[in-house]
Amino acid sequence: MNKKYRLRKRREFSYTYKRGKSLANSCLILIYRKNGLDVSRVGFSVSKKYGNAVERNKIKRRLKEIYRHRIGQIKSGYDLIFVVRVGAKGASFKRLENQLVNLLKRAVLFIENGRNK
Repeated sequence: MNKKYRLRKRREFSYTYKRGKSLANSCLILIYRKNGLDVSRVGFSVSKKYGNAVERNKIKRRLKEIYRHRIGQIKSGYDLIFVVRVGAKGASFKRLENQLVNLLKRAVLFIENGRNK
């Protein structure tokens, strides 16, 4: 994923955590806020409660790939943070994809077929 689509600095994460709105489901928490840019940026957060570094990196790789395929369907101008819950442990790729899309739809950030739903 290109650098312009990623949240990279601690202050960007902190500001989004403090000022953002949140939604949750069994696997993920979505924290989002407007960023005033022409692109949406994303960050992923996985607690050490989830598992060791190998498990945490594996879930982040999966989520990044899901997001990368959906990047054209996400509204521009938002900072998004996906926080992984322990409920995601052992979840299939398809389940993670469904959960991520569900959160984006509930936040009205997902565009299907060129229009908002």
